Amino acid sequence: MTEIAEIGRDPEVFEGFYREHIERIQRFVARRVDDPYLAADLTADVFLAAIDAASGYRANLGTPTGWLYGIARNVVSAEKRRQARELRANQRVSGRRLLTADDVTRLEERIDAEASARALLQAMGELPDGERAALELVALDGLPLADAARVLGIRLPTLRVRLHRARGRLRSQSLHLVPTHPEMTP
Repeated sequence: MTEIAEIGRDPEVFEGFYREHIERIQRFVARRVDDPYLAADLTADVFLAAIDAASGYRANLGTPTGWLYGIARNVVSAEKRRQARELRANQRVSGRRLLTADDVTRLEERIDAEASARALLQAMGELPDGERAALELVALDGLPLADAARVLGIRLPTLRVRLHRARGRLRSQSLHLVPTHPEMTP
């Protein structure tokens, strides 16, 4: 068994440690990324991080293999977070591309078509929490009344009262878009 603290100081010890664990770490990384170049880079990053962290290894907390898998998990997670940040940045920039006249026309049509849904969502946001939650579960998520009551931790009659009040508030704002649940019809 390799003395982990030595992998950061002795190239020969590191080489033996590397050869012992490279296939496991490559498999671990390959299961999580689909780009071979990225997999190679991340595998190298795992071993570089292991060299940096070697002096802090404590045998009483686990095996060297488990320790290395923990490092690999952290390296892959950091890469996933980096990719997510990059994607968000690209999305912000890509939304600024020039639009053709056809693109603008399609967007205007879609915006107009969704106006009533936006109004409904805005009105639902102004409902008391209990009424909004009941309405979302039943009208939007399609849960049966009994299931929605269980999810909310309330009795069925209480759920029905909340739905009735929520629908009444929305109707008073001329929003007739919320379907009546089949269990609620007389």
